[in-house]
Amino acid sequence: MADSPKDWHLGVALWTFHTFSFVDALAKVDSSGLKYIEPNTFQKVGGELQDSSVMQLSSSGIAKLKDIATQKGLVIRSIYVSGGKTREAWIKDFELAKQLGVNYVTAEPATDMWDVVDSLAGIYNIKVAIHDHWKGVSAYWSPDSVLAAIKNHPHFGACADLGHWPKSGINPVEALRKLEGHIIGVHLKDIAAYNNPRLKDVPVGTGIVDFPKVFAELKRQHFSGCIYIERDAEDQPSNLQSVIQTVKYYNNQVGKLK
Repeated sequence: MADSPKDWHLGVALWTFHTFSFVDALAKVDSSGLKYIEPNTFQKVGGELQDSSVMQLSSSGIAKLKDIATQKGLVIRSIYVSGGKTREAWIKDFELAKQLGVNYVTAEPATDMWDVVDSLAGIYNIKVAIHDHWKGVSAYWSPDSVLAAIKNHPHFGACADLGHWPKSGINPVEALRKLEGHIIGVHLKDIAAYNNPRLKDVPVGTGIVDFPKVFAELKRQHFSGCIYIERDAEDQPSNLQSVIQTVKYYNNQVGKLK
């Protein structure tokens, strides 16, 4: 059983720096002092790989991508994949994930692809963390719909996006309770109000999400895995300062649980 929160790994979802290339985003993660990252397949790589997106990379390009992260001492535990509507598209994503050596992919597979994606996840031995966007945008806006996907699909779990649930009027703590035993990863995010999908997120600890209760619930569940800071908003000149602020807030709150 996990000795949480010691077994939690704080990191950054690279969508936080989506206006920058992968290479430039890593420099910002490095400045935050964090070690774990969740890249995505649609970000441009930059550097010698220039404008190629991650999903467009050849096998040698993927190896270079991993090497760039390793040289900075960063660890890729998961990757957000766009998936697709065909088995071939998912095979390409799983091949990329396998080469990067991730534990799981974060995704929102089409509902008619569940069996295909679960089968491939078993073949590749890589879990699928179902991610939630908000009502009207995602089939997975409710924890009930995530549970429906997980049922009879043993390689599925949940990526709990704490800032997206309130946009659909869902209390994040109650959602976490519903998903107990299935949470693979967490996107650490805050929001200013409930039931307003037009809102961009705010720095963690400044909105309506009750993070002391969130962390207590994750501890109660003996959660063990990555908690990725993620920003959708585009602070200027970047989201780096809010990430650093979130690291301090997280350490303060989690320190109280020990």
